[in-house]
Amino acid sequence: MLIVLARLLAPRQFGLVGIALISLSATRNFSNIGLKTALIQHKSANVDNYLDTAWCLEAARGAVIFGVLFIFAPLIAGVFDEPSATPLIRVIGVGPLLFGLRNPGIIYFRKDLEFHKEFVYNVSGGFVQFFVGVGYALVSPTVWALVFAYASADVFRFGLSYLVHDYRPWPSFDISIAKELIDYGKWITASSVLYFLYKEGDDAFVGWFISATALGFYQYAYRIADTPSSEVSEVFASVSFPAYSKLQDSPSELRQALLATTRLTGFVTIPMSLGIALVAPSFVPVVLGPEWTRMIRPMQLLALYGLFHSITRNFGSVFKALDRPDIIAKVSALRVVCIALLIWPAAERFGIEGVALVVVGVYAFPMLPLDVYLISQLTETDPMAFAREWFYPVVAAGSMFGGLWQVRKMFEVSPLVELIALIPAGVIVYTVLCFLLARYSRWQIEGDIRSIVGSLG
Repeated sequence: MLIVLARLLAPRQFGLVGIALISLSATRNFSNIGLKTALIQHKSANVDNYLDTAWCLEAARGAVIFGVLFIFAPLIAGVFDEPSATPLIRVIGVGPLLFGLRNPGIIYFRKDLEFHKEFVYNVSGGFVQFFVGVGYALVSPTVWALVFAYASADVFRFGLSYLVHDYRPWPSFDISIAKELIDYGKWITASSVLYFLYKEGDDAFVGWFISATALGFYQYAYRIADTPSSEVSEVFASVSFPAYSKLQDSPSELRQALLATTRLTGFVTIPMSLGIALVAPSFVPVVLGPEWTRMIRPMQLLALYGLFHSITRNFGSVFKALDRPDIIAKVSALRVVCIALLIWPAAERFGIEGVALVVVGVYAFPMLPLDVYLISQLTETDPMAFAREWFYPVVAAGSMFGGLWQVRKMFEVSPLVELIALIPAGVIVYTVLCFLLARYSRWQIEGDIRSIVGSLG
């Protein structure tokens, strides 16, 4: 949807919606009390007696978020010096209201590892969002195409939640259950606040310090570059969290599952990240259009962030499954401090490229080594075991990137021809190198792939 709409809308329009989405994300993260996580992590297979209370809490949270966004929308828009964002913020604020009222029974999709149902629920909403957004933009190419796209997905998923699961909530509230859920979720709340600050604080800073147009470029570059994490490793993390929760009393099996997930995630996402950096100079003008070329360099830098983010994404699932969400909060606090110290001078000197460089640099050090150290200590896993799982895809993907980068410099062709040639060439080169590494080294990825193919069959 975003790629199609980039051809129909201007960068500034994406920046205006970006302001609304930042406002929505801030209120959601600052009020996240971790109810879903607490229910999934709970050792009991049946949590029906918790659902009504959780539903009441979520409904109240959604109503508060909607009210805050509706009342303070003019003030928020004024902070960014974009008064035209006011109605956008108010309409997008309907999403949390519907989210809070959806059927709490769908929590069983993840808790019971019924991911085919989770898939149908999420993807069907994505299709609605795509058709509404693109359809509206074809008739009226304005910023409202994006707003109605997001709102339509929320409306559809609200109704669908009551069709795909037979649980029916009732406004019943148990104080003792609420205290139990909130007690687990207090660190989730802290983590969510810090998650917003380090994940979207840079977006808010760009929109406030530079402009809404710069925000449109930066957010687009970020979303595409973070695709390996947001659209791929997030799937692995979603699957692994309930699986890790079921293995929380079996340390050896948990370690094996953690390393297997790390190996598979790296195999898929590392070449994606380096591939995004490789094709960015041709992808942007061909697919998005020439007016988006300002985002090429930030997109290439943020592709490295997507790499680091993707290969450590499932660590958070382990922390939560082992009842240590406090680790996520404490690590996130350190990252926020590091970014806050560096982002202003970097943006002032280098613009959005400087902001991207800070985000990548802080994740590379100290966050990545620290994440590996903490997960190793918690699960009693050799830190080098993670390095070994990443070594092989880094060698294969790095060789692919370096080789094709040099080949591209040897030929002068149009961006379209370059893009058409680079993507299949990258896939072929990486696949061949992985085959050779799997055959002549101790890399176990071939066994993982056979296992997945066998389960699908």
